[in-house]
Amino acid sequence: MEKKTAAVKMRNITKRFGSIVANDKCWLDIYRGEILALLGENGSGKTTLMNMLSGIYFPDEGQITIDGKDVVIRSPKDAFDLGIGMIHQHFKLVDVLTAAENIVLGLEGKLDLKAASARIREICDTYGFEVDPDQKIYDMSVSQKQTVEIVKVLYRGADILILDEPTAVLTPQETDKLFTVLRNMRDDNKAVVIITHKMHEVEALSDRVAVLRHGQFIGDMLTKDTNAQEMTNMMVGRPVTLNIDRPEPKDPKPRILVEGLTVRSMDGIVKLDDVSFTANAGEILGIAGISGCGQKELLEAIAGLQPTEAGSIRYVEDDGTEEELLGKDPLSIAEMGVTLSFVPEDRLGMGLVGNMDLADNMMLRSFRRGKSLFTDRRTPKKLAETVVQELEVNTPGVSTPVRRLSGGNVQKVLVGREIAAAPTVLLTAYAVRGLDINSSYMIYDLINRQKAAGVAVIYVGEDLDVLLELADRILVLCGGKVSGIVPGRGATKRKVGLMMTKLGGDTQDA
Repeated sequence: MEKKTAAVKMRNITKRFGSIVANDKCWLDIYRGEILALLGENGSGKTTLMNMLSGIYFPDEGQITIDGKDVVIRSPKDAFDLGIGMIHQHFKLVDVLTAAENIVLGLEGKLDLKAASARIREICDTYGFEVDPDQKIYDMSVSQKQTVEIVKVLYRGADILILDEPTAVLTPQETDKLFTVLRNMRDDNKAVVIITHKMHEVEALSDRVAVLRHGQFIGDMLTKDTNAQEMTNMMVGRPVTLNIDRPEPKDPKPRILVEGLTVRSMDGIVKLDDVSFTANAGEILGIAGISGCGQKELLEAIAGLQPTEAGSIRYVEDDGTEEELLGKDPLSIAEMGVTLSFVPEDRLGMGLVGNMDLADNMMLRSFRRGKSLFTDRRTPKKLAETVVQELEVNTPGVSTPVRRLSGGNVQKVLVGREIAAAPTVLLTAYAVRGLDINSSYMIYDLINRQKAAGVAVIYVGEDLDVLLELADRILVLCGGKVSGIVPGRGATKRKVGLMMTKLGGDTQDA
C-alpha cells in the first residue's frame, strides 16, 4: 500500500470508568478509500475507542487529529461537523416517525421533507441502498432500520463512517447487500471502520485490520498479509485452537418427538410443513437452513410460544412416559425443563432489562418459584457471580446495570442465565451472535457440558462451519420442510448447503 496521509490519527487515547481502564494509551490510524476492521475480544475497548471518535465519550488523555489538524470532539455534533458518523449496535431511531423524518430529526434550518426525500433517494442510488423515505420505522425489518441509520449519517455529510457489529442481526443475504454498499462507499473515497468478531467477514471485506487487547492497541496489518488464526491469537494473547470439541453422545435416548408439525404465520403463510424428527437426550441436534425457513417457529412451537395448525410434540420422561406439549402454556413447559434460549435481535429490549443489574436480571428466571412474601436475592446474586467468573464477563461487579456492559458481555449474561436454568431440553438460537472467538468457544464448551449431562440440545446457528463441527446430527430445513437429517461427523458444507436450497435426497435418518 502506498503511503498516504491518515484521515484520522488517534494517539495515546486513554479512557477510564472508575477503576476500569477501557482504553490505555491507544493508537489508531484510519484512511480514506479503505475499510478497516477493528478487532478485539468483548470488553477490549473497541466500541469505547470509537465512541470517543464519534463524540459519545470524551478521552481522559490523548489527542485526535483529523486531516492533519488537532481537534477536540466533545459531542456527536462536533463529530458530525468533522465528517464523522457512527452506526451503533442499538439503533437510535423514533419508531413512530418515517425514515425521512428520522434522518432530518435535529437538523437546523427549515424542514422540507420533499427535498429531504429527494436527497435520500439520491444517496440510495449512489451507494445501492434500498430505503422508502415515507415508511414508518415500526414497519421496518432490522436491516432496514440499520440502512436508515447509515443513510442518516451520510445525509449529514459524514465521510468517516464507523459501524459497530453491523452484521450481528443480519441474514447472510442482508450481509451481502451491506458489504456491497460498504465497498461502494470505500470506492467513493470514504473511510469505513467496522467492529466485528466474524473472521470470515474480516477476510472478505476489510483492507486492513487493527487489534485491541485489554484496552491496549496491539498492532495493525493488511488483511491480505494475515489469516484468521493469527488475528485470533493477537486478540486473545495466546494460541487459540479453532477446532470445536465434539464428544461422542453417550447412550442417547429420545426426549422430544415431533411428528407432522405444521405452522402458519399470522398472515397465513406456511412456515413449517409436516415436520417430523426426534431430539435425543445427551445429543446436540443442529438446525440448518436459510434465514426465515422456519427455525424460529420450530423452537417457539416446542416451547409453547407458537400456535400450531397440525401435528404433535411429545416430551419423553426418563421412564419412557410420553406427554403431549401442544396445548400447554409456556410456563408449564418451562417447568418440565424445556428452556428456550433465544438471543433476540434486541438483547436489551427482549432478553434483559437494561436498567436492572446482573443479579436482578438473573432473578427474572426464578422469582415465580419464591415460597414467601419476600424475594430471594441471594441465589440470583450467586448465580450472577458464577456467570461473570465462568464466562469472563467484563464488569465492575454484579450490581452494575446491564446497559453499561458492552454488547458482547450483555450476550454472555443472557446465555449464561438460560443455561444455568438446568434444563432437560435446551432450545438455543444464535447463542454466539455478536461474541468474539474466545467467548464463542466458552459457550460451545457450556453447550457440550449440557450435552454430557444428558440434556437434549437443539441448536440453531448462523455459521454452517460451526454447525458441522458442533452438532451430532443436523436437521436441514428448506422452505419449511425437512429436506434431510445428516450426521454431523462426515457431512460437508457443500452437501448441507445444497439441502438448504433444494428439497429431496436420500439423507433422511430420523
